[in-house]
Amino acid sequence: MNFSAPAPAPVEAVSPSPRFVRASPPRHGRRGCSGGGFTLAEVLAALLFMAIVIPVAMHGVSVASRAGILGQRKATAMRIAERVLDEQILTGLVTTAIPYGSIVDGDFTYPWALQSEPWTEDTTTNLTVVTVRVSFDVQGSTFDIAASTLYDPTVTAATTTSTTP
Repeated sequence: MNFSAPAPAPVEAVSPSPRFVRASPPRHGRRGCSGGGFTLAEVLAALLFMAIVIPVAMHGVSVASRAGILGQRKATAMRIAERVLDEQILTGLVTTAIPYGSIVDGDFTYPWALQSEPWTEDTTTNLTVVTVRVSFDVQGSTFDIAASTLYDPTVTAATTTSTTP
């Protein structure tokens, strides 16, 4: 009895799987460095993009700034118009006062003009339309607002009486 193991079968030579290696062009002057820089075309494209974006963004900032300033000055001009209108009516000087003037608020001057004309909607009453127009400048442009009210010259603050209970 022979207890020997059968001879192993011959092992075939296994060739390693082929490796795909990408060939890159030789880099002159960069021995051992990784390529982390930008090409000239990339830099020029970025400069062109910035040349387009920066003027558009600055125009947007200018428009927003002008809108903010316009809103502030318009609110101030409206307060001035209401104040002038109230003063002229309460003092009863609508028809006899000087119909123009100017008020300084901060660093800005707001010229105003008062206009009084008959109210044509109702001919049975003696009402007049009193209008105060206030002008103001914003970045080289002139704007104006107007405040109007109806005024009865027969009723003045001096002739009005009040009764208290």
